[in-house]
Amino acid sequence: ICYTSFIKEMILILTGIITEYNPFHKGHEYHLSKAKSDTNADGIVCVMSGNFMQRGIPAIIDKWKRAEMAIKNGVDLVLELPLVYSISSAEHFAFGSVSLLNSLGVIDHLYFGSEEGNVSILEDIAKVLVSEPLNYKKLLKYNLDSGLPFHLSRANALKDYLNSNKLLDTISNSNNILGIEYIKSLIRLNSAIVPKTIKREGSLYNDVNISASFASATSIRKHLKEKSLNDLADIMPTASYDILLSLSSSNYPFIFEEDTFKYIKYKLLTNERSLLNLPDVSEGIDNKILKEIVRSNSLNELILNSKSKRYTYTRISRILLQSFLNLENFDLSSLSKSPAPYARVLAFNSTGQRILKSIKTNSSINLITKVPRNNQCDHLKIDILGTKAYSLLNPKISPMDDYLKGPFII
Repeated sequence: ICYTSFIKEMILILTGIITEYNPFHKGHEYHLSKAKSDTNADGIVCVMSGNFMQRGIPAIIDKWKRAEMAIKNGVDLVLELPLVYSISSAEHFAFGSVSLLNSLGVIDHLYFGSEEGNVSILEDIAKVLVSEPLNYKKLLKYNLDSGLPFHLSRANALKDYLNSNKLLDTISNSNNILGIEYIKSLIRLNSAIVPKTIKREGSLYNDVNISASFASATSIRKHLKEKSLNDLADIMPTASYDILLSLSSSNYPFIFEEDTFKYIKYKLLTNERSLLNLPDVSEGIDNKILKEIVRSNSLNELILNSKSKRYTYTRISRILLQSFLNLENFDLSSLSKSPAPYARVLAFNSTGQRILKSIKTNSSINLITKVPRNNQCDHLKIDILGTKAYSLLNPKISPMDDYLKGPFII
């Protein structure tokens, strides 16, 4: 009888997802539902970016409220992706996320959305990028020498190496790129986690129109900026909308990328050399940014005037955010290439509680529910620094909230 009872308590199949939930919308709800059904999952573990996003922007609402949204919409356990990875390139964002899921010792599947929808095609591309055959490396060098940015050089090299013009579309779409990076990380970690993908439906990431069946996070943020909450009632899950409505009623400020501009401008005008120690800065881009900051009146204007073929809008945005966060004081290059050293718990439900027990049994990773005040590794120091910086943008957040707030539990 005791043995039978134990078996019933076991979590048999666990699926990991990697998200930002900025904020959680119906497309995320669909993805979550399919992750459960397509992998026959008993539980969903979500690795979620904290207060800053991979495209170099602050979160619309803080990480604790977004974790609450996730749990109320059906996620079982939310773990914070350390900030080092969450504001890095797609490669390092993926590696940090996958290394965290892999280190838990309990995840069976990684489930993600992609424009391609066929995981075997993404796996073929990932294997080439990991093994880097000689002919592929020659093609990559040829494209880089012609002056193309890395992502376009890589796309052209893959197209020619795999002899498929169709690959240009595959490796040019943002969710496919992330999916390929997820699979690359699984290969490099020799992980037993099985990747699965679903074809992305609805609006594109940058679509500002909310008429589509799955409105994008960008369109939702646009309406929040315009104080058009009523327009969101029918295109967001009820739990998400109710949280946003409650926050708005309590004068909680929604945060947007332009809110960082005055801090970035002050930083660059008073500490010009701070850009030099950031890993993404080379080829004189720091001089271009410093030249444009003097005459720019908005973040968007600064980025548009600074970007080039090699330095995309998103890459410039990440550089500026890293400067805002004072990350020039850390060895970001090394930190972003090392596996996630801990699992910070942001929220869980009763199933999530059982998953945490299973992680403790099957893994040696440091599970953090209460942030220690001493003996902090650089990854954690940066997370804490991120919350302090976010509190400048959002007065409802205390600079000490990483120490004061525990996980959201239902």
